[in-house]
Amino acid sequence: MATPPDGAEVVDAADESRFVIRGADGHEAELVYRIEGDRLELIHTGVPEAWGGQGIGGHLVRAALQRARADRLTVVPWCPFADRWLRDHPDEAAGVVIDWEAPPPSA
Repeated sequence: MATPPDGAEVVDAADESRFVIRGADGHEAELVYRIEGDRLELIHTGVPEAWGGQGIGGHLVRAALQRARADRLTVVPWCPFADRWLRDHPDEAAGVVIDWEAPPPSA
C-alpha cells in the first residue's frame, strides 16, 4: 500500500514542470504545469489511488498558488481537479488572478 509522507512536502521540480510529493515507498503524486509568459497553466493532477481522500491534491494546488503569488503569474486551471479544487476553496486563491475562461490547447 502506498503511504504519503508525513507532512506531504511538495517539491517544485521546475526542470520537469511539475509539483511533486514523493513517498518513501517510491510512489509520487504530481501536478503537471506549463509556464507560458505570465501564465501558470495547470495541466494534470495525478495522485496514487491509495493516497486518495487525504488532501494530497490540495497540497499540490496550494504549491501552484504559492508559485503564482511569488512570480505574479495568472493561474489557468485546465486540470479538472485543480479547477474544482480552486472553485471549492476560493479563500486559498486570494490575491491570485485565475483565468477561468481560457480554452485548453487543441490536441
